[in-house]
Amino acid sequence: MTVLDSRALNRATLARQYLLDRADTPVREAVAHLCGMQAQEPQEPFVGLWSRLRAFEPRQLDDALTGRTVVRTHLMRRTVHLVAADDALAWRARHDAMLRQRVLATYRRELAGVEVDEVEAAGRAVMADGQPRTMAALVQAIEDRWPGTPRRVLGELLVAALVPMVQLPPRGLWQAKAGVRNLPLATWLGREIAPLSADGTDPTGRRLVRRYLAAFGPASTADLRAWCGLAGLPAAVKAVREELVAFRDERGRELLDLPDAPRPDGDTPAPVRFLPAFDNAILGYRDRSRIIDDAHLGLSVAGQRAVLVDGRVAATWAVRDGQLDITPLRPLSTPERDEVHTEAQALTAFLAEDINHVRVTAGDVSAGAAESSGPPPCAAGR
Repeated sequence: MTVLDSRALNRATLARQYLLDRADTPVREAVAHLCGMQAQEPQEPFVGLWSRLRAFEPRQLDDALTGRTVVRTHLMRRTVHLVAADDALAWRARHDAMLRQRVLATYRRELAGVEVDEVEAAGRAVMADGQPRTMAALVQAIEDRWPGTPRRVLGELLVAALVPMVQLPPRGLWQAKAGVRNLPLATWLGREIAPLSADGTDPTGRRLVRRYLAAFGPASTADLRAWCGLAGLPAAVKAVREELVAFRDERGRELLDLPDAPRPDGDTPAPVRFLPAFDNAILGYRDRSRIIDDAHLGLSVAGQRAVLVDGRVAATWAVRDGQLDITPLRPLSTPERDEVHTEAQALTAFLAEDINHVRVTAGDVSAGAAESSGPPPCAAGR
């Protein structure tokens, strides 16, 4: 069985994630190809799409959200994701049990004695009028029936697990500061959620396997489980295994993939890319060694934004006090620093904020002073 080293796996991930070459794909199709984008921080997907799509403009995602072709909803790993509307309808029932289990496990003590089905029925009855509600307003309408249960727990149970909800615009629109208003997914889209297959063949699970590998492969079954949070996919993997090809990584673990998916040579040049917080390319695996060093794993779950240099996380970035600060995690060569700086200038133009300088801090490079540049071109006021 062919062994793929970390560079080969890295380049495969970059190619599948549109990070090796920016794509000309429309926003809805890009979000669908990526199997959704983690989006609990509403503005982060804009940078993720800018780094992946040529000529991306924020209004394109705004139009997809207001046009109801893309939605914000709880799905994989009980996390808010930006998901193509068709996928949200097709995948939600397959995720229901996981969503419930995760909320119930988190709040086992607080929900002791609570009949979850009764809470669900009460929540659906309130939302049946088709009016958007905040989580607080939804809880207020039912809390008298469960006076001993914390309001926050009831709200999370309803919104993140029991009633499939969409977070409505303006939440998630470009540079919008808006609270969460919820509406049932089927109400917002005018279509019903696809039910689970009654014959036990799990066609949705099989499609999830194929879609995940198209966006993240080659990958292990543990990677697949870590991405979606679903434990019940071994049968789906077994059902499609004959369609797949298998490899080994350098530690001997089996990796599965679609036969015709791109697997570029490990020496393929990889451009600098700026990633948002909680980006798919990092969090889509259990074993993230193909893209980030073990010493820096905590950055990816703490919401730090990453800079890819030669395909790997080599720095973090943040906008502070009118500067785009870049903090290297390893020494950067002069050509690498130049490429980081050039891409950073393009990012400041996209962000359209009052960013006056790009600064590459000393970080791990030296103990010397930070390096600053002049104002980037095209930086505009908010």
